Amino acid sequence: MEHSAEDRRCMRKALSLAAKGKGMCHPNPMVGAVIARGGEIIGSGYHHGPHTPHAEIEALEQAGDRAAGAVLYVTLEPCNHQGRTPPCTEAILQAGVDRVVIAAMDPNPGVKGGGAERIRAAGLKVESGLMAEESSRLNAAYEKYVLTGKPLVTVKMAATADGKVAARGGASRWITGEKARREVHAMRRESDAVMVGKGTVKSDDPELTVRMVPMRGARPPVRIIVDSRLEISPDSRLALGGEPHVIVATTREHDRDKADYLSARGVEVMVVSERAGQVDLDHLLAVLGEREIAQLLVEGGPTLVASFFEQSLADRLALFIAPKVFGDKMAPSWIEGREVSDPGQAISLGWSRVRRIGDDLLLEGEIFRSE
Repeated sequence: MEHSAEDRRCMRKALSLAAKGKGMCHPNPMVGAVIARGGEIIGSGYHHGPHTPHAEIEALEQAGDRAAGAVLYVTLEPCNHQGRTPPCTEAILQAGVDRVVIAAMDPNPGVKGGGAERIRAAGLKVESGLMAEESSRLNAAYEKYVLTGKPLVTVKMAATADGKVAARGGASRWITGEKARREVHAMRRESDAVMVGKGTVKSDDPELTVRMVPMRGARPPVRIIVDSRLEISPDSRLALGGEPHVIVATTREHDRDKADYLSARGVEVMVVSERAGQVDLDHLLAVLGEREIAQLLVEGGPTLVASFFEQSLADRLALFIAPKVFGDKMAPSWIEGREVSDPGQAISLGWSRVRRIGDDLLLEGEIFRSE
């Protein structure tokens, strides 16, 4: 279906509004809405998070009586079911909107198509597909969550131009510059949880909190350590517990005394299934999905990252490249532990964007599943 320049302008505005909900809406989708009449935008809104009005409701309230006979542009199919809030379709019909333009249909199998059909059955003009790809990309975490019950996994690593994440002795602060580090904190802010392995806790003693950017009302990400035997130091900063919540994912073979110590400090010791003597990452992702964690940021280390790649559990890669070269074969690389005897065994990536962040480069891409 052909759409006018006005349609595209309004949908582009709705998408920019939807993006304002980054880090605040999970496990719900990010949605933006615009109401236009005669080339004038008379109402707009976006979803601010669970238990708040949906984008369509906010836009309709802003437009008031002028919504009658106007066009509603919305980035995701309006809901037609009673959830945490009433169905948006009824509010749209009551407002007297004449035409509804939808970017993408709701990927949730339980509701897909229901909202559009309800509006169409009431006699309104309903069109879909305008900038659908942009909307779907924005809500990739929501789509994976509703289809699989597991979070979208983004692996973030910072390395030198020759792929090294630390000097041979383990020193890694700071490979990238301040602007790149600020970008990482923004990525944390947009995630429901941040994960590292026990090696990163030992070498870097991270806090995994959001510090260099404002939270904007978003809930702080849960901090997760993968440690199959509970070997982290009781003196590490993450072992202190506190807020944001800290989870240590381990197996049944963990140190019981260490578990009691961590629990007393408010750290949650989460026992999950075992895979080859290590934490079963797939099971862990399913458990996190049950906690309504829809977007997970994995920040290393190299062995944990290799496990996510090897088991085809990672969805996206965000690789920061510093303009530095170590040239030391004993220095650790950003991914280690896989055995590759032929180039055909490589894991394939699909680069989607390259950005310059200060003096560093940020390479972003999709990770293709192994067969």
